[in-house]
Amino acid sequence: MNMTHSNPYAAADVYVIDGCRTPQLKLAGPPGPFRASDLAVGAARQLLLDMPFPAHALDEVIFGCVSSGPDEANIARVIALRLGCGDKVHAMTVQRNCASGMQALDCAAGRIASGQADLILAGGTEAMSHHPVMLNEAMVAWLAQWNRSHSLKQRIRVLGRLKPAHLRPVIALLRGLTDPVVGLSMGQTAEQLAEDFSISREAMDRYALRSHQRLASAIEENHLGEIVPLIDHKGNVYLQDDGLRSDTTMEKLAHLKPVFDRPFGKISAGNSAQVTDGAACLILASARAVEKHDLPVLGQLRDCQWAGLEPARMGLGPVHAMAPIMNRQQLDSADIDYWEINEAFAAQVLACLRAWQDDDFCHSALQRSQAFQPILEKRLNVDGGGISLGHPVGASGARIVLHLLKILERENARLGMASLCIGGGQGGAMLVERKPS
Repeated sequence: MNMTHSNPYAAADVYVIDGCRTPQLKLAGPPGPFRASDLAVGAARQLLLDMPFPAHALDEVIFGCVSSGPDEANIARVIALRLGCGDKVHAMTVQRNCASGMQALDCAAGRIASGQADLILAGGTEAMSHHPVMLNEAMVAWLAQWNRSHSLKQRIRVLGRLKPAHLRPVIALLRGLTDPVVGLSMGQTAEQLAEDFSISREAMDRYALRSHQRLASAIEENHLGEIVPLIDHKGNVYLQDDGLRSDTTMEKLAHLKPVFDRPFGKISAGNSAQVTDGAACLILASARAVEKHDLPVLGQLRDCQWAGLEPARMGLGPVHAMAPIMNRQQLDSADIDYWEINEAFAAQVLACLRAWQDDDFCHSALQRSQAFQPILEKRLNVDGGGISLGHPVGASGARIVLHLLKILERENARLGMASLCIGGGQGGAMLVERKPS
C-alpha cells in the first residue's frame, strides 16, 4: 500500500460554492434517454444559472467519466462548449473507475490550492446504459479480411468463413466490471470480503433494506434538494431517482439468487449497487473568487487521499484511503459528524466497517497501534446509497461529496468523510468541512 503523508490542499483554502445532480435512472434494457454529456449539461446548466458570474468566467471544466462513447471524446470539453463556457475555457476528462467524479474534484481542488485557478466546474457523469456493445476479436479479424477482398470470388470465400461465434457480442459494461489482472468481477471481490469477515447473507440483505428505507425517507422529507429535473427529447420529465424499491422486504431480498458465485454465494442483485445513468457537479472556488463574486459557501474540501491495495479485495479501499486522512488530521471516528461510503455492495460496506474497528487489521494493513472507534450506523449513508439509488460509476464520487455537504448544512454539522472503493484495487477519500452557524 502506498500512502502520501501531506495534505494536498494545505497551501490555500478550497471552497465549494454549490452543486447539482441529475436524477439517477436505472438500466431498464435499452439505452436510456440521455447520453453522458446530456446528463452533465442538465445538472450543470441549472447550477451555472444560479451563479452571479457568467459561464465564461470559469477557469476550467473537469469531469470524470469511465466510458464517454466515441462521439464524446474528452467529454469535459464537449460539456463546457455545450454550456456556453466559450472557446477559451479549457477542459479535461479524468478516469479513476468508480472514483472518477471524486478524482475530478481532487484535480480541481489541487489547481485552486496551488493558485493556478480560481473557479472550476468539476464533477462526474456516466450513462451506463450507453456503454457500448462491441464486436469480438474474431469478427473484427473477419471484417478486416472482408475489406481486403476486392473480387466477387474473394468475398464469397471470406463469406464462407463467417461463423455464428463471430456474431457473439462483447458487452463492454460487463467486461469493465471485471478486473483483468486477477480475473474477478467486482461482485466476486465482494464475495471474497464476505468470506474474509464472515458476513452473512442476512446481514447484507438487512443493510440493503435499510438503504431503501433511508432513501424513501429522504424523498418523503425533501432531503434531496440538489436534484434538478431532466427532460428528454420526447418531453418526458424525470424528477427523482427511480431505483427505490419501496416494497422491499427481507423476505423478498432473501428469495433473490446469488449472481456472482452460483449457487453458493451471498451477493445478489438486491444487495448490490444498481446500474444507473446520472451526473453530479460542483463549483469550486478560491478565497479570491469568493470575495470577488460575493459567493455563498457550502463548505470546504479539507483533505484527500488515494490508496492502493490488493485488487481481489478492492472493496476495502475506503479503509485504506480514509485512515491516512484521519491520522494526518488527528481525528477518530467520533470526530466525524457524517460519513458517505459508496454502496458498491452491502458486503463491501460491512467489511469496511468491521476492518475499521479490527485491531489486527488496523495494525497489519494500516500500521496503527489500535483500531479506530466504530462508525455509527446513524451517521453513515443517512439518506441511502448506491444500493437504493444507483452507482453511475463516473458520477458517484462527485455525488457523495455533494450530498455529504448538503447533509452537514441540513444538520448544522462540521466534518464529513466521503469515500469509495475502486475497481482494480484502489480507494479514495475526501474530508469536507462546513462552518456551523
